[in-house]
Formats: sequence, structure tokens, C-alpha cells
Amino acid sequence: LCAVERADDGSVDTLLVSNKAGISAYRAAAYVDCTGDGDLSAWAGAEFEKGDETGALQPATHCFQITNIDKYGLASGPDIHFFDPESPVHKAVKSEEYPLIVDLHSCNTQVGPGTYGYNTGHIFNVDNTDPANISKALVHGRKQAAQYHAAFKSFHPAFANSYLVATGALMGVRETRRIVGDYMLTLDDYLARRSFPDEICRNAYNIDIHPPFDPMAPDRSIDELKHDNAEAIKQLGAGESYGVPYRCLTPRGIKNLLVAGRCISTDRPTNGSVRIMACCLTTGEAAGIAAAMSAASPQKDVHTIDICYLRGRLRRHGAYLP
Repeated sequence: LCAVERADDGSVDTLLVSNKAGISAYRAAAYVDCTGDGDLSAWAGAEFEKGDETGALQPATHCFQITNIDKYGLASGPDIHFFDPESPVHKAVKSEEYPLIVDLHSCNTQVGPGTYGYNTGHIFNVDNTDPANISKALVHGRKQAAQYHAAFKSFHPAFANSYLVATGALMGVRETRRIVGDYMLTLDDYLARRSFPDEICRNAYNIDIHPPFDPMAPDRSIDELKHDNAEAIKQLGAGESYGVPYRCLTPRGIKNLLVAGRCISTDRPTNGSVRIMACCLTTGEAAGIAAAMSAASPQKDVHTIDICYLRGRLRRHGAYLP
């Protein structure tokens, strides 16, 4: 996407896209912004918010994979997660050999035999709407991944014969723009586990905001970290969830545009809950169906579609909408 042309009524008229074939123009009756950063919406003139009250953004993470790990040694040795005081990340942060390992954030998931993916470390002051900034962050992230692998090999016997097999093609970005829609989902909605007549999905993920500074300094105790983590994420109880209204997907004042993913209309705290993949998937499905409905309607207006029909379509596709 390289430009957005608007019609006289403020709706989106044309998208200009640049690729190896050159510059192409696309026109449609309805558009869905799934850029993550709300690029299409912002360029189309939609209102948006970005970051906290000072403009600071959550740090990014450049994920990576390590393979040929001894799974038995991993199971019997210290956990990689920072909650384990014997985790190698504690030793790596305190060591002067790994200057790019600056905090204790470390999670991992097995993705294949002897192969694990790591959502580990933070890269601060990353803005995915700034191409020079994100390029610099990607270089930093690949160097950081190599240092994590070296530290794991040094401090955990299960990694003795392992090797770094992949780094993310893209940066793991937690926050940029939040488009202002017909409704803004708020922390009060989250805390009340609120339902809405136009909700298009339910979400049950906790509020998870990574501070734009180091929240896990190596001189803090594990008990302090556990306490702060539990307070910050405002846990939902078993079976609890809240609704995400369709109106969070409709940018205010633009008749033929929808948004989906982490840039939907929320306040900052609630964005820390809806930014996760499951909610991106469900808002994307709803936005796609709504766009087709709007395109087929006489009004061609995403703000006036039949919500009951949309919710019925989602239910028939297996959506959980009590």
C-alpha cells in the first residue's frame, strides 16, 4: 500500500499499491484494513490514537526458533520462563557477555521435534509506522536472537548441540495506532465483562501491556515480578469473557471502510487484551463478512448493515456468540 485516494464524500475511492509489477490501482465497494498499524484507515483520514498519553509504545519482540534441543534435558532442567529463578535468562542478564539481553521476558513453545519458538526479550522504542526505525529494530533483533542462543547454550545443558534455525521475517509489534470507531471499547467494559447487542466475538484474554521501559530489572525478586505480573494483567476468571462490538470495526465518518486486528477502536488498556491473534482472527472474519454485506447493499455503508444477519452468519460459521 503506497497511497489512498478519497472520494468527495470522504469514503475510500482508490488504493495505490506498489510491488514488483509497478504501481497498481484498486477500487472496491468496501475495504478492510488488516494492516495491523491502521495504515489504510489513517491515510484515509480516520481519527486514531497511538501509544500512551506520552506517545510511548509497548516494546517489540523479535521471535526466533532453536532446534536440536535435548527435550529430556529441557524437561529435567530449569525452565526457560523468567518465573524460574534458575532460568538461563537471569544469568544472561547479569552477565556482561550478552549486552543485548537487557530484561527477563522469556516464553517458549514447542513447534516441532526438538524445536522451540521463543517469544523472548524486548526491543524498546520501536515504531512500526516508521520504516527506518523498524529496519534498525530488525537488525538489532537478529543480533539479539544470536545472543540468546549463545546464552542458552552456555547456561543450559539441553542446548549444548542446538542451533539457531530461524528468526522472524517480521518484528513482533504489540502496539501502534488505534483507529477511533463508532464505539471505543474501554477498560470499564473489560472489567464489567460487558455484553453488547452488536458484538461479533467474545474475548477472554487478559490485559497484557508491556511497559515501554524495562519492567523486569535483574535486581528484582521473583516474588515481586509475579506480583506485578498478576496485578498488571487483571486476570479473568474461569468462563469469563467480554464482547467486542461491531462498532469497534467501523472507523467514524468513513462509510466504506472497516478495520480488524489490533488497530480496532479501543482505549489503550483494553488494546492490551484485544491485540492477540484469536481476537484478530474473529474481528477479521466479522469485517470480511460485513464488507461483503455492505458491498451488496443499496446504501453501500458499513455503518448500516443488518447486525442480526451478520451475527447469524458468524454463528453458522461456528462463532461463539451467546
